[in-house]
Amino acid sequence: MDYADIQPLMNTFHRRLRSTDLTFKRYLYGQINWNVRLIGIKGARGVGKTTLLLQRIKEVFDPVDSVFYVSLDNLWFQNHSAEDLVEYLYTHGVTHIFFDEVHKYQNWSIFIKNIYDNYPELNIVYTGSAMLAIDNSKSDLSRRQSLYTLHGLSFREYLDYEGIIKLPPFSFEDILKKHVNCAMEITARTKVLKHFETYLDGGYYPYYKEAGKDYLTRIGEVAQLVIDSDIPSVEETITYATRQKIKKLLMVVAENVPLEPNINKLSTSLESTRDQTLKMLYWLDRAALLNLLTGKTKDYKHLIGPKKIYLNNTNLMKALGNSVSKGTQRETFFANQVGVVTTLTMPKQGDFIADGKFLFEVGGAQKTFDQIANLPDSYLAIDNVEVGNGNRIPLWLFGCLY
Repeated sequence: MDYADIQPLMNTFHRRLRSTDLTFKRYLYGQINWNVRLIGIKGARGVGKTTLLLQRIKEVFDPVDSVFYVSLDNLWFQNHSAEDLVEYLYTHGVTHIFFDEVHKYQNWSIFIKNIYDNYPELNIVYTGSAMLAIDNSKSDLSRRQSLYTLHGLSFREYLDYEGIIKLPPFSFEDILKKHVNCAMEITARTKVLKHFETYLDGGYYPYYKEAGKDYLTRIGEVAQLVIDSDIPSVEETITYATRQKIKKLLMVVAENVPLEPNINKLSTSLESTRDQTLKMLYWLDRAALLNLLTGKTKDYKHLIGPKKIYLNNTNLMKALGNSVSKGTQRETFFANQVGVVTTLTMPKQGDFIADGKFLFEVGGAQKTFDQIANLPDSYLAIDNVEVGNGNRIPLWLFGCLY
């Protein structure tokens, strides 16, 4: 292999780097320990993983001779090997390699393990599908790497991305205990409810800016691509027939959210077994298309029937659902944002319980404590209010957790 072989990859790298903007960085950028030799970043399609890699390169490496970025879904790899590419780059002075879409490379975890072990001076950062799991039976990456998950834009990030207001994230504890002060500080600077409505309809995936009026169509196309490409690349036994069932399942949920499923009836309608239906639900959950609410903490190794099923975020609701119920939209937003920083489960009373302790009921401005009266650590997440009081917390404020 010589430079002529890798020139197409080099041209792509430099072209993408030139067009990378450093103005806005995702929340995860500052949380990553970039000094670790092996870093994994997983997340749903379209949340900004590629941009995050290129921003890191553009900000830190000058000149860029010692660094290389490549996406492993590039057609170049149809007749070249990533192993040969790494050997060439390493022997020509490259010390940092950023691999995008690593799940598209066959036996990717073994590949990453081998280059980590065989090139002790090489620093590796990779991104992969939200489906990506570290399979210790094939290779033990867990003790070698730092693994991070990138979620879609929080409401706080959306306000920053739009140039409306720049805010630090609030801790979950701060929102519970100091929400009045937090909300007053923000609402004194902007009309937050107007921006919140816009975010719920179209501000979760950063590509909304480039997609413009085609944004919702693009979300549908991306969801299909996740099922046709990303899920099978991680779950290799999936057939065409199974992919079709997964699509049908997604649309059944989209048209009936929040779905309180009867798994046996759902299996019959899909012409599937109960076990296979549960697997498909959990695949869609791991792929960040669904959000399964269970009675106890989710465990992807021991699948239990979900009590309630939401779409992952409110933009997916808008793109895939027939109509958007305001109540379901509120609950979907709460589950999506609070689920990043806490573990959410289904309580016997109320809508959500966070970390097994904090009970929440989500609703409009007239919502009362009737359903969760006299229960300890109980709160209302209230829509259409700028500032709350007591244990009544503005719903939008839960979008400022990351």
